[in-house]
Amino acid sequence: MSVQKPFDSARGSGKEFSTRVVQSGVRFDKSTGAISIPIYQTATFSHPALGVSTGYDYTRTGNPTRQAVEEVLADLEGGFAAFCFASGLAALTAVFMLFKSGDHLLLGEDLYGGTYRLLNSVFARFGIVASYVDTTDPALVEASLKDNTKALLFESPSNPMLKLSDIKSIADICKKRGVLTVVDNTLLTPYLQRPLELGCDIVVHSATKYLGGHSDLLAGVVVAGNENIAREVAFIQNACGPVLAPNECWLLLRGLKTLSIRLDRQQHNSVIMANWLKEHPKVEEVYYPGIGAMISFRLKSAESAAQVLEKVRIISFAESLGGVESLITYPLLQTHSEVPEETRLRLGIDDRLLRLSVGIEHISDLCADLSQAL
Repeated sequence: MSVQKPFDSARGSGKEFSTRVVQSGVRFDKSTGAISIPIYQTATFSHPALGVSTGYDYTRTGNPTRQAVEEVLADLEGGFAAFCFASGLAALTAVFMLFKSGDHLLLGEDLYGGTYRLLNSVFARFGIVASYVDTTDPALVEASLKDNTKALLFESPSNPMLKLSDIKSIADICKKRGVLTVVDNTLLTPYLQRPLELGCDIVVHSATKYLGGHSDLLAGVVVAGNENIAREVAFIQNACGPVLAPNECWLLLRGLKTLSIRLDRQQHNSVIMANWLKEHPKVEEVYYPGIGAMISFRLKSAESAAQVLEKVRIISFAESLGGVESLITYPLLQTHSEVPEETRLRLGIDDRLLRLSVGIEHISDLCADLSQAL
């Protein structure tokens, strides 16, 4: 399936990131001049004549609303092309479908529990073998590569311990060995980090999180760094069909417009919150890498952790992250329940660990809420 690099720089979206996200979808609909891209809520498209197409035939294969958001995402990540899927896990599924029985995939050991489940409980049935490594040590990564290793997938920062990895060093190691480097960039987004510019091959997102930003849609994104990968992902997207529906594409496009301003406020709040937590007598340890809007922290007792989840009033006890609303999660039983117990405990995912997605509320109210809950 042929894929052409879709982004048209002549549309004049601007050089600065904040300008480009605000201009998302503007000037796309040249026939009407609509500033907000229309929702093309249609399953199919009529043909002008036999053998003639408008460029759109069937929404699974292509839809103008989806094309608009895919163009923007490819541009923001600096990729060849982007592809939108029905969820973050659907995007990961498309990436794993690039491989075949007997292939070995290496993954960062501290990552979303759903990724473990997808590989160990689903793709293992088809003969794809996965193993895990601490990607904060490039030497360990290099030593873990095998002759049949086809790709390395990792998160930086990782989830939920928020460890940072040297993306460029890892990409250089993998490139020498002919191994694809895949980075889940959900937690930082292209506003704060662009792995393709550091030598990686594929970027994935759960766009449900910061890219959408309002806790109102499920979406996933795969951004391909070159034409060959783009062609393969496009084929999988069309052949398997887990595409993002037009209405969700429009919601994602609308959410993207405020990405930079949301993350500016969320990071501002996160720095203050992390420092506040470090001084609290019931907090044993705080994990915050100094970038992004996620904080994990360990309390001195499991009872205190349970109490916080029960008593927060502004912060919501809920799964997910990246929305404008602050959310607090219990990784042990929620996001990382699928991770083997031995691995969880070794990584520090225990009954005292909480993960906080910091929103855009006023920081004094957030600190006051945690204070009364503690």
